[in-house]
Amino acid sequence: MLDEDERATLKDRYRTHGLVRIPAFLAGERATGLHQLLRERTDWLQLFNSGDKLFELDRAARSSLDEPRQAALDEAIYAGAREGFQYRYESIRVPDDEAGRKASSDPLARLALELSSGAMRALFREITGEPEIRFADAQATAFSPGNFLTGHDDRFSGKNRRAAYVLGLTPVWRIEWGGLLIIHGDDGEPALAYPPMMNMMTLFRVPLMHSVSEVTRAAPYRRYSITGWLRA
Repeated sequence: MLDEDERATLKDRYRTHGLVRIPAFLAGERATGLHQLLRERTDWLQLFNSGDKLFELDRAARSSLDEPRQAALDEAIYAGAREGFQYRYESIRVPDDEAGRKASSDPLARLALELSSGAMRALFREITGEPEIRFADAQATAFSPGNFLTGHDDRFSGKNRRAAYVLGLTPVWRIEWGGLLIIHGDDGEPALAYPPMMNMMTLFRVPLMHSVSEVTRAAPYRRYSITGWLRA
């Protein structure tokens, strides 16, 4: 874990900028193991929206789409991104409740439990200055070519989100492949863009406008991460 000086630096940076990045967040080879797990999982759901409505497609449903229907779906998704909030990516969800996590044999549930208690939760509370943080919700995400997430600030009534987090689990990535976490600037200030990095924990304040740029067809594999919110 981080020493006192490192924690103080992160607290100061978060207070000033509303965002910090912590390299080598998970100890040992754990991040590598999680990356391999995500590559092997077959229970991914593709998520996309039409306005406020969420749609989910498992891999069987996606493979059943013929070319005209896939083209029509692509056009509808890109049309939504031209002027409004739009997303398309894959997800594996983790239960929010502690009992469901403890009963699960899924390593993702185990990680969510650790993020929500003990030393990790204490670290999050200290860095963000939000002592009322109670737990972290979680999902695995994968961004394939053509996947993206347009600008939003994570505010959602009743969810009590204090901060967002992204734990990167992509070993090798080129900036040219897209999939960048973009923090939007205010009042003409330039945006900041962060490429996927292995075992890098990014924490940022809610509300902070951000997006994920589209992954290009040049990317030879998907952009993996564990993401969620620290909630009161």
